[in-house]
Amino acid sequence: MSEGSSGNRNVGSKRESDAVVVGASLAGCAAAIALAREGARVTLVDQRLEPSAFKRVCSHYIQASAVPTLERLGLLEPMLDAGAVRSRGRIWTLGAWIEPPERSRVPAGVNLRRELLDPLIRATAAQTPGVELMLGQTAHELIREDGCIRGVLVRDRAGETTELRGRLLVGADGRDSRVAKLAGVRRKTYPHGRFAYGGYFEGPKPTGSPDASLWFLDPDMAAAFPTDSGLTFYAAMPCKERLPEFKDDPAGALVDFVSRVPDAPPIASSRLVGSVQGKLDMTNVAHAVTAPGLALIGDASLATDPLWGVGCGWALQSAEWLADSVAPSLARGDDLTRGLARYRRRHRRGLRGHAAMIHDYAGARPFSPPERLLFSAAAESERLAMIMEAFGTRCIGPAQMMARGVPLALLARARRRRSRSPRDGARPEPAAAR
Repeated sequence: MSEGSSGNRNVGSKRESDAVVVGASLAGCAAAIALAREGARVTLVDQRLEPSAFKRVCSHYIQASAVPTLERLGLLEPMLDAGAVRSRGRIWTLGAWIEPPERSRVPAGVNLRRELLDPLIRATAAQTPGVELMLGQTAHELIREDGCIRGVLVRDRAGETTELRGRLLVGADGRDSRVAKLAGVRRKTYPHGRFAYGGYFEGPKPTGSPDASLWFLDPDMAAAFPTDSGLTFYAAMPCKERLPEFKDDPAGALVDFVSRVPDAPPIASSRLVGSVQGKLDMTNVAHAVTAPGLALIGDASLATDPLWGVGCGWALQSAEWLADSVAPSLARGDDLTRGLARYRRRHRRGLRGHAAMIHDYAGARPFSPPERLLFSAAAESERLAMIMEAFGTRCIGPAQMMARGVPLALLARARRRRSRSPRDGARPEPAAAR
């Protein structure tokens, strides 16, 4: 018997499929749908028992970069039917608003509460031919043969163990991925200097609605996300030095904080629906995304600062990249080594640059000089605002943004300085007269 096999364990049943996906949230369901549509037999498991379960601490904004993935999976129209709001982002920082460009070239993002989104995508996965959904199952131990992961032992709430074998194991079980821990893949962490509180409010719509409003207060942050059912998700992400203000009365502190931002939204005249949710530890976590027989997607592969609203979109996109990379090999019964290498390269190419910048800013430092240059100039230049929107929605990478954006920002700054300098032939006033 090979190392890690279940021959000596009390296994209630055994099941065989092409791929086993642990975690039936956004990433896991998207991967199951995509793989099954390419002909793979997929077992999709989740530790939660209720089909209606959903992630509670999430701003649920899906960036423009992931909209094509939603369309490809056939999820966009059902989301809109469920009340999803299409929106762009408007940003206040350094004393001015950067409004969504009128000639924008990126699709609007999508806002739908996880309470509606998670059951929707889970039901879509369960109804996809080739997908078997197993709820109430917790990953207990990995099955290894000849140095390769060949499945997982899962245990239900009654203690019964099931052996799930597959040629590919997919970890889609979130920031604290148990699959990643069991696999022993390389893990890196990056500190976070902020905390977060947020809640849903019913009341007057914020200015700019349905577009989301974000306040980069350098270094604190606040946000207003209009979403389905006439609700707005208000969030605050201050530096950790301000945590004592929130601990005794999170709801009151949230309202007070958001009410004090420039051009404040109408949170004070709105009613809190449900409770305020908080997250104090938002350490950034990056795992090696593959191992023999294993792939990690979503937050299990890369969990970054929620300040930028990339988590939902990256969960969907990484699932799509994995399916595109390995589905042909799964269908043919080929070795998955090359497919996993393709996924690893695609993940790195798509996210590494963005993640490096996000991790650097997560420490709650003030804006750097280049960031101040770009943000201040984007409020004056529509061309630069378009580039910044494409970058902020993760439709282009940092290198392309810098190459195209910095020259425009420098030009805008030079024009601003010329407009403030004395006209030709005019003598400046003496300092005492000004």
